[in-house]
Amino acid sequence: MTGDPSDGPLRRLVVLRHAKSAWPEGVPDHERPLAPRGRRDAPAAGRALADARCLPDLALCSTALRARTTWELASAQWDGPPPVRYDERLYAAGVPALLRVVHETPPEVTTLLLVGHNPGLEDLVHALAGDALDDTLPRVRAKFPTSALAVLTRPAPTWRSLAPGTALLTWTAVPRGGKGGAGEGGAGEGGDTA
Repeated sequence: MTGDPSDGPLRRLVVLRHAKSAWPEGVPDHERPLAPRGRRDAPAAGRALADARCLPDLALCSTALRARTTWELASAQWDGPPPVRYDERLYAAGVPALLRVVHETPPEVTTLLLVGHNPGLEDLVHALAGDALDDTLPRVRAKFPTSALAVLTRPAPTWRSLAPGTALLTWTAVPRGGKGGAGEGGAGEGGDTA
């Protein structure tokens, strides 16, 4: 399901759901800011990716304020953040639209970070994962809350070959920043639908 290693370099798609957002009255959905917990969790997501040695070559981020702020806080945890492209097509996107955007990724990018929203991101992980390591797939199926991370891999010459059922889900986590800004929870901890 994950292809033959001779099919090309190992490509890693890192999926990050935006951190917990607030619901201020009168603010359009696209402009909702992060909640205090989201402002603590987003840096924890950045640290989790650094600890997992899964830093991207390129980030594709929804134009929604909560996704942009998640990206900014997460990537601030790294020595040198990669280029980011803000793409309005990622806002409220389903699996076909998300895949179209991913397929446009240049072939020199081997690790791509996608920052966006549910239910699209969770559906994308379910669709792409033809197989999984350990209990990663059941954990994602149980819950993919705010700040959740998932890593899918596939040897491929280009990103265009990434299709439903072709990737291996290798890692998932739900990083949580503590009240003092430290701390991190494992996958499946804490969740919401914001």
